[in-house]
Amino acid sequence: MKPVLGRASFRLMITPPKSETITESLSDRSIMHVFTRTVINKDFLFRLLLLVSLMTSGYASAQNKRVSLFNGKDLTGWSVLKCEAEVKDRNLFIKSGNGLVQTDKKYRDFVLEYEWKALGENNWDSGVYFRYTSVPKNSPWPKRYQANLLKGKEGNVGGIEGGTSKGLIKEREWNTFKLTVQGSKISLLINGKEAWKADGLADLEAGFIAVQAEVPGGGQHFFRNIFITELESPKE
Repeated sequence: MKPVLGRASFRLMITPPKSETITESLSDRSIMHVFTRTVINKDFLFRLLLLVSLMTSGYASAQNKRVSLFNGKDLTGWSVLKCEAEVKDRNLFIKSGNGLVQTDKKYRDFVLEYEWKALGENNWDSGVYFRYTSVPKNSPWPKRYQANLLKGKEGNVGGIEGGTSKGLIKEREWNTFKLTVQGSKISLLINGKEAWKADGLADLEAGFIAVQAEVPGGGQHFFRNIFITELESPKE
């Protein structure tokens, strides 16, 4: 007589490596337990992989997040060195003295966006320094690097071959700069137009960013809409 397979159980034949036959009875409840555990394990694995993916993508996006450096209300995140600066009409106002308004944090590779306006009628002079780590004791400013705002040399970076341009500035009006620094490469957009691209930055370590105050010789300035996007460092 052939064995009858009931509703409550069935016979599962398992053949081990030694050619022995083992007969095991599994109830419907046991089958459901195994099935449920398998589904849960697969669901857990899926959730774990999803979490890792989100964490990884979150880190990558954080590296490329555009952040405001100036909140338009106060100088949080900045240090004023050897000069006088304040917030006026939601603008960073370079008021008097020779010195710097310097970020508290250092940056290595980044896209720096800012708007500036010279308030003097003639012979204005200021600038934005980057990638420096210290200021000489006998000077109000670091040696390099600086995106110049001297009249007639706006946007030029000294010591960089090809880092010059002309004819893109609106005198005594708001101008927009977008400075990209990555590894030894550097480029600048002025008012949405490509000013120049160059290669030759020698100081590759992270450094401060600062707005230059040169009021006695270069007059007062406004700055606003200062944003930074940190970039991944290129492989060397």
